Amino acid sequence: MIKKEVEKILQYVQKPARYVGGELNSVVKNPDEVALRYAFCFPDTYEIGMSHLGMKILYGLVNARDDAWCERVFAPDTDMEELMRKNNIPLFALESGDYIKDFDIIGFTLQYELSYTNVLNMLDLAGIKLFSKDRTELTPIICCGGPCACNPEPIADFFDIVFLGDGEETTEQVLDLLKYCKENGLSKHDFLLKAKDIRGIYVPSFYEPSYNDDGTLRELKPINGAPEKIKKAVVADMDSCYYPDKFVVPFINIVHDRAVEEIFRGCIRGCRFCQAGFTYRPIREKSVETINKQSKALIDSTGYDELSLCSLSTSDHSCVNEMLTSLIDWTAKDNINLSLPSLRVDNFSDELVEKLNMVRKSGLTFAAEAGTQRLRDVINKNISEEEILHTCTKSFDNGWTTVKLYFMMGLPTETMEDIEGIANLGMNVVHAFYQNPNRQKGTGVQVNISCASFIPKPFTPFQWEPEDSMESLKAKQAHLLESIPSKKIKVSYHETPTSLLEGVLARGDRRLSAVLYDAFMNGCKFDSWDDKFKFDTWMKAFEKNNIDPYFYTQRRRDFSELLPWDHIDYGVSRKFLERENLKAHESKTTPHCRIKCAGCGANMLNGGHCDARG
Repeated sequence: MIKKEVEKILQYVQKPARYVGGELNSVVKNPDEVALRYAFCFPDTYEIGMSHLGMKILYGLVNARDDAWCERVFAPDTDMEELMRKNNIPLFALESGDYIKDFDIIGFTLQYELSYTNVLNMLDLAGIKLFSKDRTELTPIICCGGPCACNPEPIADFFDIVFLGDGEETTEQVLDLLKYCKENGLSKHDFLLKAKDIRGIYVPSFYEPSYNDDGTLRELKPINGAPEKIKKAVVADMDSCYYPDKFVVPFINIVHDRAVEEIFRGCIRGCRFCQAGFTYRPIREKSVETINKQSKALIDSTGYDELSLCSLSTSDHSCVNEMLTSLIDWTAKDNINLSLPSLRVDNFSDELVEKLNMVRKSGLTFAAEAGTQRLRDVINKNISEEEILHTCTKSFDNGWTTVKLYFMMGLPTETMEDIEGIANLGMNVVHAFYQNPNRQKGTGVQVNISCASFIPKPFTPFQWEPEDSMESLKAKQAHLLESIPSKKIKVSYHETPTSLLEGVLARGDRRLSAVLYDAFMNGCKFDSWDDKFKFDTWMKAFEKNNIDPYFYTQRRRDFSELLPWDHIDYGVSRKFLERENLKAHESKTTPHCRIKCAGCGANMLNGGHCDARG
C-alpha cells in the first residue's frame, strides 16, 4: 500500500511503476499476524533486480511460512532518491509501503562488486547506521549473500551475518533463530553467538584481522568460539529443494521478462577463469520430470509466453535431449518460446540442433573466451577452433544468420597475437557462412564479438594472478578494432576504469570497508553504470586511507600468502587450485568431471557424492 507522501512524489519520477508494488503474484500479509518481517534488497534498479532468480526463490520460500513476510526493495533511481531525501521519506518496501528500518531482517544480494556503494546508500536512505558495530539492538539484522559473498571482507564491517553458498535451508534456520531470540528477549550478541554455528553463516565481527609489514594479511583470528573455517551451505537434492510455482509479474519491462527454470547447479567444466564454475560445485541436477512440472506451473501462474532454462551450461544436463523433447512437446503446442542460453560448441549435437529448430529462432551465443588455441588451453576451455566453426556451420545449415561470440581480454599469458586471434576467428566464422552451400540464400551473416575484461576472482586457479592494467587493456582493445577485417563483424567491450575497481573489491581485504565508506560519503553509487561512475572520487578515497588499489590488482600473489578468503570453505581445495594454476602456465588442460575426476574436493560437501562423477 503506497503511503500518501510517496504517492505525491511519483508524478515527478521517470518510472513510477518501479515504486508502487501491487503486481500479479506479489504477496501481501497482515503485519500483525507475522512474527518476522524480511526486506529482500537488490542494490540496483527495479528492472535489473526483478530479473534476478535468487530473489524470486527466496521471496517465495520466506512467504511460504505463516510466521514471516518477505517484501522486495530496490535501489531507487537518482530522480526518486532525490525526491525521497528532499521530502524525508525513508526507503520502503514495495508490498506494504512500510519503512524497512522497522523490519527484523534486511538482506542484500551481492551479484557484482560494483553494487557495494548502493548497499550503503540504501541503508543510509533507510535511516540505518552503516557499520554493524554501531547497531546494538537485536533487529534489524543486516545480512548479505550471493556470488560476491564468497569474499565478504571488503564489506565485512557493514554486515551482521553473511550467507555462504545455497540459501534455501540456511534462510529457514536463520529465521527460526531470530524468531526464538525475539520471543526470549535475547540480545544481538546472543543471536550472533548462535548464528555462527549454522553451516553457511559467517559472522564477520567474530574475526579479527592483522597484517604483515608488507601489507599482506597475517591472520584473521576467530573469537567468541567462531570456527577457523566456515563451510558453505549446500542443497543436496534439487528435486526436493524449494522452487517457486509463481513469480511476481512486473508492470513494466525488465531485463529478463520471462519465466525461468533452474535445471541444475554447478558445472563440470573447470574453466580456470570462472568463479561460478568452482563456487557452485558440486553439480546437482533436477530430473526431467521436476523441470517439466515446475516450468508448467510458472507458465500457468504468470502468463508468460517465454521460458528460459537457467544453468551455467544448459547443454551439459545429462538428459538434455530427453529434457528438450519433453519441454518442446507442450511449449510448441502452447506457443511458448523456449530460450536456451549457455550452450557449448563441443556438445552442439545433431539432436540438439533438431530440437532447437522446433523453437523460435534467435541469435546463437557461444563462449569462445580466447582467440587462439594456446590461450584456450591456458584457461582450460577445452574447445578447438574446428569445433567452433563446425558448430557455426551446423547453425548456418539450419537457418541461423547471427552468431555472438564471447571473449575475454587480459587473460594470464595473453599476447597481442591472441588478440589478433579473436579477429581471425570472427572472420573464419564469416567465411564459414559464405562457403556453406546450405546457407539461407539472399541473406548475410552478422558476427557479434563481445569482449569482457578479465578480473581474477577468489576460489579460481587464477586467484593469485595479477590483473591486466588499464593501459594494457586499452592498447589491446585498440589493436582488436584495428585487426577486424570486415563490417560483418561488430565488436563491443567493457570500459577499463570500472574493471580496476571490480578487481580491487573482488580480492580485497577488510581495510577496504573504510574506502567504500568514504567513496559513498563523497557521492559514489551506481558504480556499474558508466555515466554515474566517479573514478577520481574513488581514487581520492583510496588515497585518504593510505591504500594503493594496485596492491590488490597488479601484484602476483605467492602460494604461501594468506588470502583474505582463506577462512571460508567453498569445497574446492586450495591445493587443487594451485595445481590448476601451474598447469595453466604450462598450457596443459584438465578433462571435465564426467571424463575424469580431477579431485577438486567438492564432492565432500555433499556427503562424499558428486553427481558429475556419474
